[in-house]
Amino acid sequence: MDILNGRIFKDMLESGCANLNNRRSDVDALNVFPVPDGDTGTNMSLTFTNGITEVRNSGSDSLPVIAKKLSRGLLMGARGNSGVILSQIFRGFYQYVQDQEELNVKQFSEAMLNGSKLAYKAVMRPVEGTILTVVREASEAAAKYVEENENCSLNEYVDIWCKEGKVSLDHTPEILPVLKEAHVVDSGGSGLLIIFEGFLAALNGTPITEAEESEKVEKEKNEKASGYRLEAVVKLSDTGRHIFREEKMRKQLNQMGNKITLKQREDVVKLRINTMSPGEILTLLQRYGEFDQVQLENIQSELKPSIIEDDEDDTPEKEYGLISVCAGEGLKKLFKDYRTDVVVSGGQTMNPSTEDFVSAISRIHAKHIYILPNNSNIIMAAKQAADVTDGKDVIVLETKSIPQGLSACINFNPEETPEANTDAMNEAIGAVKSGSITYAIKDTTVEGREIHAGDFMAILDKEIVFTSTDKLEAVKELLNQMVDEDAEIVTLIAGSDVSEEDTAEIESYIDETFDVDVDVQNGGQPVYSYLIGVE
Repeated sequence: MDILNGRIFKDMLESGCANLNNRRSDVDALNVFPVPDGDTGTNMSLTFTNGITEVRNSGSDSLPVIAKKLSRGLLMGARGNSGVILSQIFRGFYQYVQDQEELNVKQFSEAMLNGSKLAYKAVMRPVEGTILTVVREASEAAAKYVEENENCSLNEYVDIWCKEGKVSLDHTPEILPVLKEAHVVDSGGSGLLIIFEGFLAALNGTPITEAEESEKVEKEKNEKASGYRLEAVVKLSDTGRHIFREEKMRKQLNQMGNKITLKQREDVVKLRINTMSPGEILTLLQRYGEFDQVQLENIQSELKPSIIEDDEDDTPEKEYGLISVCAGEGLKKLFKDYRTDVVVSGGQTMNPSTEDFVSAISRIHAKHIYILPNNSNIIMAAKQAADVTDGKDVIVLETKSIPQGLSACINFNPEETPEANTDAMNEAIGAVKSGSITYAIKDTTVEGREIHAGDFMAILDKEIVFTSTDKLEAVKELLNQMVDEDAEIVTLIAGSDVSEEDTAEIESYIDETFDVDVDVQNGGQPVYSYLIGVE
């Protein structure tokens, strides 16, 4: 096959998307940090699916139309840094295609090179050893092959792209030590390679289709997991110690929910699971011994896709508007109290898309609009939304944590100029130390620290500084490392999985140990037991 037209490209896209959707869990598993977040595979899958939906809805077999619709769909559906970079790759592809109804192999090669270049330009500080490296090295090597083999077919080109992409991907741990230590390759590069392997399968006449069984299982598990998070500690009885088998238990639990952490140490079993059938699981556990601890919480809202939570605003245009990203009813209320006009629901568990931000911007009648992403993996999508918005001054402040976002809001002054506000808010962001407590979802090693599934991790900015099987011990050690003689205020934000007693104990510890003011808030956020800001 020597020519790429719209029909062939559409078949390639369908196969690539199906391959990614089928294997997105594999990509998610490559995450270096063992935190229960949205992950790269999920973000790339949602992004690419949005692009394919636009292509399908067009009903066109025209290559320029398909490339344009794909580019637009990817751009608006982009989630996370990997999703944004993916959208820029195919935006560059579309820029090259323009009005050409067909591309020969050399032109297709040049279109991919253009996509690689545009992706690099979209990132302020490109990092090698990532999806950027894979798209560049694979595209350059495949382009060189085409130059040296004039009669190269489209199939050959994509085959070479995949082979060189695999070589590049396998080399990413040598570029990024954090990947090597965790024994994984780059997740974003892996997702891109999976898409191109789907392209190749379509060209070879064996297109990949979405696995109905896996789709059905995933749907059922999501439905089962959309109700409650159950945490239980069971002390095994004498009989229980003999009959408890972790592998057997895990298989049973996989049929009843997801996001499972199961751990046995001597005669104690600890379980965390998202499920719609907590009663059945408790009955199952009770066969093995006595409950030492049980906690059940409703998590319906946290597993829903990102939505904009605000009433329509028909007021006349004002000078300023604020958009903040967070999850948890307490945090949403807090941001509202601090002058936020629109709260975009999201965070670690679900990164908002570019379109979510565009929708939020459209609902604010203001000359100057600040966006506070409050997560490093959301900043690029927010900036992409700002780039595609006309007629409004949209300013994205690079808040990488909830405490930074709250501090920026507090230092916003509606009476000041945009320049003065931007300076004041950025200064406030820079003065905040951000910490968090969450749990590990897998055994791994990060920066020399051995981490076990179920451990509580104390994270200071982006670094895991302490781990423990005891949540409160982890919180106290994190505070010890965050609070110094210059600290004046500690903001403690309690998540959905902690008790009032636990929070009161931590508050007392701060009062007794440090000479600071304490602001305790019930954020209700998922995933993170505590968020801590120190100023």
